[in-house]
Amino acid sequence: MNATIRLAAPLIAALAIAACSGNGTSSSVPTGSGPTTLGQASVGHAIPQWQAKGLAHAVCPAVVGRPTCLALTKKGIQPACTGATCGFAPIDLQTRYKLTNKLSRGSGQIVAIIDAGDNPDAATDLTTYRNQFGLGTTTFNKYNQNGQQSGYPSYTGWSVEIDLDIEMVSAVCPKCTIYLVEANSASSSDLDAAEQEAVTLGAHIISNSWICYGSVNCVDSGAYSTPGVVYLAASGDFGYNQNGAPEALANVVSVGGTQLAKSGSAYSESAWNDAGSGCATGITKPSWQHDAGCSSRTDTDVSSEAGCSPGVAEFDQFDGGWFGVCGTSAASPTIAGIYGLAGNASSQTAGKRFWTLKRKGYRRHLNDITTGNNGSCGGSYLCTAMKGYDGPTGWGSPKGLGAF
Repeated sequence: MNATIRLAAPLIAALAIAACSGNGTSSSVPTGSGPTTLGQASVGHAIPQWQAKGLAHAVCPAVVGRPTCLALTKKGIQPACTGATCGFAPIDLQTRYKLTNKLSRGSGQIVAIIDAGDNPDAATDLTTYRNQFGLGTTTFNKYNQNGQQSGYPSYTGWSVEIDLDIEMVSAVCPKCTIYLVEANSASSSDLDAAEQEAVTLGAHIISNSWICYGSVNCVDSGAYSTPGVVYLAASGDFGYNQNGAPEALANVVSVGGTQLAKSGSAYSESAWNDAGSGCATGITKPSWQHDAGCSSRTDTDVSSEAGCSPGVAEFDQFDGGWFGVCGTSAASPTIAGIYGLAGNASSQTAGKRFWTLKRKGYRRHLNDITTGNNGSCGGSYLCTAMKGYDGPTGWGSPKGLGAF
């Protein structure tokens, strides 16, 4: 890919998670430091509900303290499907989040996706997805972590994640320009390098659908703090008190998860029971956060669809075609696309705007999620959805662009 492509229509219990990759290859994290111990964060949920109920498989193994991609695939669980039969389609997100009259916006806004490894079919997969759902044309560029449009990584373990991320940006911001920056591996140093390269390439918004469970120090925080750039990261898929960098960083918008439901033409949301939230011990509380139950940085800031019933539709030829996916890895690029529609990244300070909206603005511009929980915390707002702010869903899900 040598030119711009125009596309057509705290205790950690060691529990092994099977590395699941749709193309049959291992998705073990290559760090260059030898074998790693697979682990699963376990406070709040001994086993996450998506796993316990057989709703999805993890694409990446959860490696405690190291970057873990957060895509959950329903491939092999749900029947064969195509398009909207696999899960929620762009029109569902656009309608629920009141974006249908905003879709002409976003031109010139560059949303960068940071992932580890390569999906060799990313450009053609995005074309197929956009054609399926009538999203028109866009500009998509793929780079390696050095900003070159060649010499892509040989590693392919995050290929499902890559397509999920670029397709979710497209779903809500069809006219946004999308840059995919592929880190050489899932090591923190490579992902940090890709993060910084995205800024060099001119990204206004950067989305990260990965997390270092149990560590707020696994990345260089300086790589996620360029003024005038909005950084986002998924809050994780193991429920309450399972946070980590980069989403826990004060300069990053922490994106939680909801379970979207549709009845007839009506939509509703509850807290997704495996969305990450909690108190990010070790991270100084931002001055604009004002909740009383956490003296450190509180996760999360905002949320969108992440649930596995049914999840969202994805096309990924490298991993088998059409299937459903879920997890907060879908939520982060969705919110990133909405920032693209808003077009004001240069004036944002992480999640500050959500926390400083006046009550009238909050009610007008965000869907307040008041049902559901993501673990056990004595009924505290840190794990229980309730009126106003709560950990699993933050200040709620988008209702237009007024909160952005």
